[in-house]
Amino acid sequence: MRTEVSYSPAFAMATVSLEQGESVKAEAGAMMAMSPGIEIQTSTQGGVLKGLKRSVLGGESFFMNTFKATGPDAHVVLAPTLPGDIVTWEMANQTIYLQSGAYLASAETIDIDTKWGGAKTFFSREGLFMLKCTGTGQLVVSSYGAIVAKDLQPGEVYTVDSGHMVGWGEGIQYNVRKAGNWKSTILGGEGLVVELTGPGRIYVQTRSEDAFLGWLIPKLPKTSSS
Repeated sequence: MRTEVSYSPAFAMATVSLEQGESVKAEAGAMMAMSPGIEIQTSTQGGVLKGLKRSVLGGESFFMNTFKATGPDAHVVLAPTLPGDIVTWEMANQTIYLQSGAYLASAETIDIDTKWGGAKTFFSREGLFMLKCTGTGQLVVSSYGAIVAKDLQPGEVYTVDSGHMVGWGEGIQYNVRKAGNWKSTILGGEGLVVELTGPGRIYVQTRSEDAFLGWLIPKLPKTSSS
């Protein structure tokens, strides 16, 4: 499985090249185009309960598609719903956590499950649950806006607005808190932040879907009642 990212960082797409017999699984609706010699299989990837957890709790689709190369020189082109970036994360028997909506595709050797973030995420705009990606292989991650990678050293602390988080490695410790006091949190527009402590890699997106919706919704025409 080889992935080439094009048109980054604004309108990225991922071209996944597969050897004969290789497979890649992807979020439902992510396929943009594909070559001949690709067979598509749709399933819940782990049963109905796992599909429900991923859909209801993790914010991803109930079904996932698996694209298998039945011939040589096969490829599938994938694109996320929102305009933004795509990166590949090479995993080696490890666990990576993604915020809702960040998963695009992965090798079949990677298990995708849902994990409760704990009580400390209760007030996070991103919700109580996150995606837990475990295994060895390539993970394809998408964002809203460009993706910025930052490697934290042991004990190094970094603070990110909760709406800008994309993913982080299992060695990262995190805590959700107010950006300042309650006045600045409510009136200052910063809301809640995630305090991350290394070691490990984090990915951050340059745009926030929540912030965009907060700007857009008040501008939408109001329907008048008759």
